[in-house]
Amino acid sequence: MSQLKTIQDENLTRWLPRLAANKGPRFLQIADALQAAVADGSLTPGERLPPQRQLAAQLGVDLTTITRAYDEARRRHLLEGRGARGTYVAAPKVELTAILDLSMNTPPPPDGVDFDDMLKQGLSQVLMRADNELLMTYHLGGGSDSDRQAGARWLAPMFGQLDSAQLVVCPGAQAAIAALILALTEPGDVILAEPTSYPGLRAAATQFGRHLIAVEADKHGMLPEMLEAACRQHKPGLVYLNPTLQNPTAITMPERRRKELASIAKRCNVRIVEDDPYWLLADAPPPPVATFAPEQVVYISTLSKCLTPGLRVAFVLIRDPIERERFLVALRSFALMVAPLTAALATQWILDGSADGLMEGVRKEARLRHRMARDILAGRYSGFGDGLHVWLELPAYWNSSQLARAADREGIAVTPAEAFATGNVSMNAIRISLGSIKDRGRLQAGLQRLSHLLARRPESFSTAVV
Repeated sequence: MSQLKTIQDENLTRWLPRLAANKGPRFLQIADALQAAVADGSLTPGERLPPQRQLAAQLGVDLTTITRAYDEARRRHLLEGRGARGTYVAAPKVELTAILDLSMNTPPPPDGVDFDDMLKQGLSQVLMRADNELLMTYHLGGGSDSDRQAGARWLAPMFGQLDSAQLVVCPGAQAAIAALILALTEPGDVILAEPTSYPGLRAAATQFGRHLIAVEADKHGMLPEMLEAACRQHKPGLVYLNPTLQNPTAITMPERRRKELASIAKRCNVRIVEDDPYWLLADAPPPPVATFAPEQVVYISTLSKCLTPGLRVAFVLIRDPIERERFLVALRSFALMVAPLTAALATQWILDGSADGLMEGVRKEARLRHRMARDILAGRYSGFGDGLHVWLELPAYWNSSQLARAADREGIAVTPAEAFATGNVSMNAIRISLGSIKDRGRLQAGLQRLSHLLARRPESFSTAVV
């Protein structure tokens, strides 16, 4: 037994380095020797290393040096601790090929903007200037005075000077849409929307027992005569519009069409929810629908598409005080408040100008990526050069769900037209999001792979039964 133990100890210490004064810190020499032994197979996954005290004595160093060496080796994913059983050589880390995600509409990382530094500086300013206890407690919802003032400043390019008391700060646009459905409609009510629309609307309407009905649209958006006919037929509780760089078609509704729809809303006395996340990314967009019918339209602007989704902050403009209170009551039923820390960070960035710098970087990067998509997808590109996504109509030999499955097998995620359908959608298209892949080179590779896939006809795939 003693002889066997000696052999095992020799096997476990055969990798030990000859420590030298001129080769850097001793703990790093030990960690480097461990790494080399794992690389050449002298140490294999699952082998137990000597206790730290034993190794310290064998190498003639203090225990702290060995502890630091083991910590460094763990940082390099070379070792793993198993409690009282000791320290073992770790199994190699498996690197899985990440899917090229062209399905999620998030802002691209802007070139030349140090987001990490911006985050640290912003949080540092918040923590210096705010009462830290208030950042970690409950709030009644709707945002602080400072948050609403920041919201008024954020919306100034769309509306000019606003009364900040008319704004509500929400934990994202999806929460705002859900609360508006609860506040302004009843179970069984009809909500009108374009034939392809934001999937979150459908999810909320279905969950709350409302009926979503599609109103015909053309290349400029919802058709005014069809909206008026639908209003008279269905007596809707709400009309939902996403008029700027529409999700998913990327169409921007012209000013004349916006005025026509606003007039119909007044005439039929129906509320419009104008969900407008991309207005600040668009090239010279028309004024919001809310400027033409301020009493009929509730306006939503989120920071998720222009800055970063992690803030979870959206501003909702509701001019009617009674509707605003009903909205707040509905919102509190499932989302008591925006997280105070992220709301304070958003407010800090807006008021000190950091948000403008970040948004300008996002805008420039998005346009560069659109140029890339236009070059790679050639005749198939039908974008408008700005925003976060492209609506790609498919050749007749593909249908959208079939292409999405084929793309998935190629390691690419795209979103088929069916995901956006509010009615019987005849469009054969996919949405491609250009911001969710951080690295520009990987985005280029994904677009090229998708272009090659589009150029060939679909194969017949058999389904395995197991």
